[in-house]
Amino acid sequence: MTINRVGVIGAGTMGNGIAHVFSRSGFNVVLCEVEQRFLDRGLETIAKNLDREVAKNKITAADKAAALGRITPVLERSRLVDCDLVVEAATEKLEIKTEIFRDLDRLMKPEVILASNTSSISITKIAALTKRPDRVIGMHFFNPVPMMKLVEVIRGLATSQATFETVRDLAIKVEKTPV
Repeated sequence: MTINRVGVIGAGTMGNGIAHVFSRSGFNVVLCEVEQRFLDRGLETIAKNLDREVAKNKITAADKAAALGRITPVLERSRLVDCDLVVEAATEKLEIKTEIFRDLDRLMKPEVILASNTSSISITKIAALTKRPDRVIGMHFFNPVPMMKLVEVIRGLATSQATFETVRDLAIKVEKTPV
């Protein structure tokens, strides 16, 4: 499966870092939050982190502008429908993740991969909340996301080989080391 558009749920520390990495790597990103102030803070953080990369000559000012231009901030999950992959980076509470994954499963096309950035909740348990357990996977980034190279790619019991390979290859495309 080809991933062109990535959704990120949560614009906090992890979510804004994940959006930053994907947008800097040329992907269109839909960044979804529950309140405008959280979206604004996340976008501000991304801009500051990109400024740091410009100052260190890692990217140009034009690269920064292009990366910011690839991020679409939204408050409604329904605006994620054109995404090929959605990475959930909400708080580490099962009841919140349960609501998000059930909603995403209902909203998204069946072929969309749903990933969680969780470091502590079972991917098998999250996948069981959906009608697509073969397309649910863990994609655990490390903080700070733009700096840290490792990404844990975590299969659930039902995660398909194709889903695993797509996410592993995607991690490499965004200059991360999948483990």
